[in-house]
Amino acid sequence: MSVWSAIAITLVSVVGMEIFAWAIHKYVMHGAGWGWHESHHKETEGPFETNDLYAVCFSVIAAGLFIAGSLWSETLWFIALGLTIYGLLYAFVHDGLVHQRWPFFVKTRGRYMKRLVQAHRLHHAVHTRDGAVSFGFLWAEDVRKLKAKLKAGSTDRT
Repeated sequence: MSVWSAIAITLVSVVGMEIFAWAIHKYVMHGAGWGWHESHHKETEGPFETNDLYAVCFSVIAAGLFIAGSLWSETLWFIALGLTIYGLLYAFVHDGLVHQRWPFFVKTRGRYMKRLVQAHRLHHAVHTRDGAVSFGFLWAEDVRKLKAKLKAGSTDRT
């Protein structure tokens, strides 16, 4: 496999994970999987919350793809790399910058990061399974649109 193919597969996997994560967040975490995700919408004590089990599940999938890729397919290995890069970005941006789950404070700078933080705060304005807005982790809609949806009492499950 060429270097460019490996880079392309990895980058497509990272972008694909944001799309996949948006759908899982909206339809599973705020659906049948609310039992785990609810902890993320409440104040919790300690460094971990039940919601972190989702990260464990996705890590196991990535590890399995690394193993399968090492044994049978370079493509699977680079898909696993993309999933892992996405997981690291998620941990850095979502857990670190947005939720400040690190033992040190990092100030968000720049329009993109501020929009992402604002959008996620709007997501957390709702403490129930229904009515939330902004389900992306690394991409967020325009904050004005999200505020309008939230004000209108968005129960959109589509």
